[in-house]
Amino acid sequence: MATVLVTGAGTGFGKGISLALAERGHDVIATTESDEQAAALAAEAPQLTVERLDITTDDVDKVSQWDIDVLINNAAMGRTGPLADVPVDLVRKMFEVNVFGTLAITQKVLAGMIPRGSGRIIMVSSVAGLNAFPAFGPYVMTKHALEAMGKGMRAELAPQGVDVCMINPGAHNTGFNDSMAASMWEWFDENSLQWPNKAMFSAVRDAATTDQLDPADVVGKLVELTEAETTEEHNLVPPA
Repeated sequence: MATVLVTGAGTGFGKGISLALAERGHDVIATTESDEQAAALAAEAPQLTVERLDITTDDVDKVSQWDIDVLINNAAMGRTGPLADVPVDLVRKMFEVNVFGTLAITQKVLAGMIPRGSGRIIMVSSVAGLNAFPAFGPYVMTKHALEAMGKGMRAELAPQGVDVCMINPGAHNTGFNDSMAASMWEWFDENSLQWPNKAMFSAVRDAATTDQLDPADVVGKLVELTEAETTEEHNLVPPA
């Protein structure tokens, strides 16, 4: 059995994979962004080791106390809106979480994996890391950067016994897509440069939140990737 560190485990895929792996006998360290999330998860799932770990802060130093076999980089932030109008500070904040925070915790974990000569890093990317869609540009930018990180690390770390792969979910019903799609309306209004195209952005939002898929499929694939002898670079759910 493996010791698995999961980021963003308070909700969605992170919570689902933490529970599924613990049920299969793995030692799961489930981390959340806030103390409130950690307390709620610990109360619900005492079989997990739960820690508050905000990947954008010095919390990442906590990793040095654990011997991690598999890191599932699931923590993410999503915001949407026209790229001509989106506040740059929102984009910066997403990069801090989805890219720089992910790199920071990965480097901390690799400090243990590389000398040992074994380990696996699973990047929870997205179909948005392989394509681009109107309205989702800010989020897509970060996932493309995460793809570059994962591809580079896969090539660099394979000779040292560390496997890196990406999982690329489509629109699954965890609530993440709904809140992300709604976020543009916090600032996108009649004063925005692309307000004349409002109908297009509304249509894309509706398409992204309609007929979403069962997140259990992603959890199942994450279990498979955690336990597999070898992995493929990309793992689309559903398959292409």
